[in-house]
Amino acid sequence: QLHLVESGGGLVQPGGSLRLSCTTSGFSLEHYSVGWFRQAPGKDREGILCINSYLGSRHPSREGRFTVSRDITKNTVYLQIDNLGPEDTAKYYCAVAPVTYCPDPKTTTSHYDTWGQGTQVTVSS
Repeated sequence: QLHLVESGGGLVQPGGSLRLSCTTSGFSLEHYSVGWFRQAPGKDREGILCINSYLGSRHPSREGRFTVSRDITKNTVYLQIDNLGPEDTAKYYCAVAPVTYCPDPKTTTSHYDTWGQGTQVTVSS
């Protein structure tokens, strides 16, 4: 059974950084891909970034203020967010896609079959 648990959320001051963790079980990160998503109150779920099961030279995966990395030995995928602002306040979720190359979470949730329960991030002074 695939299982994901997010952690690391909390209250952060604007301009700070935060690293969220997605601890996985029931599958190998070397075979399945993981994506990160978030949902702010009153807004639709938004895709952020994902990491392929096959990394090649693309590790960590970066886009703007977001960096996704993984530690195979800990079965954990990380999402680091830099220069946090109030617009980053949301509940953050990770989800697993049983494919080698992850579908871009910004455009689709297709293949993301199993989700964690989420961790809340609040950016406020």
